[in-house]
Amino acid sequence: MAEALVSRLQHFSVDVADVDRSIEFYREFLDMKLTERHAAHECPNIPVELAFMRVGDVHHDFVLTHNPEKTYTKKTGLPQDDLEGPPSFHHFAFECPDRESWLKLLQRAKDMNLNIVRGPVVHSPFDPRGDGSWGENEACYVMDPDNHRIEIFCDMATIDSDGVYVNAKGERLEEARVTEL
Repeated sequence: MAEALVSRLQHFSVDVADVDRSIEFYREFLDMKLTERHAAHECPNIPVELAFMRVGDVHHDFVLTHNPEKTYTKKTGLPQDDLEGPPSFHHFAFECPDRESWLKLLQRAKDMNLNIVRGPVVHSPFDPRGDGSWGENEACYVMDPDNHRIEIFCDMATIDSDGVYVNAKGERLEEARVTEL
């Protein structure tokens, strides 16, 4: 297999109807920090408002984008209800450093009365608690103010050099093997 030319997906930008509302939501729910905020056309070649947000020490992990010229319509709440329109995205995900943090964030979602549209769930065809889906991790899915589906997860499996899954406990799952398709 050829050496990878990229090392990771670093950030994601999402179009929002109300930047202030979204900043407040991501600060309250995920403890994100606002690094910078810029008006549309502040830079002549950028016709949208941008709010750069972070969870750690990099400039941004997440970007809120807003087009002041756009007429925003309400996005459907669930992917299966989105039956017409241009291609979009299904969800984006934030990883918690451990299960304890994930459980605290799940409780925060409940305390904030967020719409939890799936989970908590164990994505696994191998774990006895699993739902038969993939990834070998625990997750829940919530909706943000614009009905973007957000996955919050912990304990994602890694893939050993021989293609065998290794769960969060460091156990090799010999029955779970990946090969490049």
